[in-house]
Amino acid sequence: MTQAAHHELPAGLVVRTYKPADQQAVSRLYVEGLLSGQLAPNDTGVDIENIDEAYLTDPANHFWVAQSEGAILGMIGVARDEGHTAEIRRLRVERQWQQSPIGGLLVETAVAHCKRHGYLKVVLDTRFELGAAQDLFERFAFHHTRTKSVQGKDLLEFYLDLYRPPRKDPAKEAHKEPHKERPAGE
Repeated sequence: MTQAAHHELPAGLVVRTYKPADQQAVSRLYVEGLLSGQLAPNDTGVDIENIDEAYLTDPANHFWVAQSEGAILGMIGVARDEGHTAEIRRLRVERQWQQSPIGGLLVETAVAHCKRHGYLKVVLDTRFELGAAQDLFERFAFHHTRTKSVQGKDLLEFYLDLYRPPRKDPAKEAHKEPHKERPAGE
């Protein structure tokens, strides 16, 4: 039985830090990602089995869940990659809520965390189809760097530079109202 997709935020949605009581729901989201082909079959999920150690012992790492009325509808993690680079990991949203703004709220939370902790670059990869993933990540100024085939599935890689402003879209800039000069003293 499939449920209708939701396009708005559910009532009372909060994005909050993971708690051990969330483990069953987080594990379910992970397994659903594995079964739907979003994860490589050899992805062991060791971090999902021990979120406290993998994400919550170092303040520069973190793991959040999106919760509404007691139900976990999404999750996301940030882990130090190399040097001043963070990796966004385990972005998952319940299938019936994937067309809602939940994914965007989770990404926004993760990027804000990366900025607060002094990361200069954020990387992520996903097996979602390019259109949906690219739309979400480009809203946050991520750039699609490459697509590679891993075990017969496309793996899309993205990055975000936090040390410089996002690139301007020349097409959008052309439609802005021209700058009007004002006389001195105004």
